[in-house]
Amino acid sequence: MKTTIDLPDPIFRRAKATAAVRGITLKSFISKAVEQSLNAEQKDWRAALKDLPRVDQETTDEIMRSVAESDEIDLEFQRRQLEAMQ
Repeated sequence: MKTTIDLPDPIFRRAKATAAVRGITLKSFISKAVEQSLNAEQKDWRAALKDLPRVDQETTDEIMRSVAESDEIDLEFQRRQLEAMQ
């Protein structure tokens, strides 16, 4: 995809010089930099999941039953509302 970005002059010069030293195009350098940044964010997100508290299976099942019951109550309420409108 073709796009236009506005880089501050000092960053543009550093990027262009770094790409030249590495023997790659500026396009390739910027693509790799963006990809590395996105991958780093993804890893940070996954690492954050490890710090979340764990819930045992019994509690998970209880939560799922509660959600299902709430859904049933909500569906019944909606049915009554529709019937009242007719």
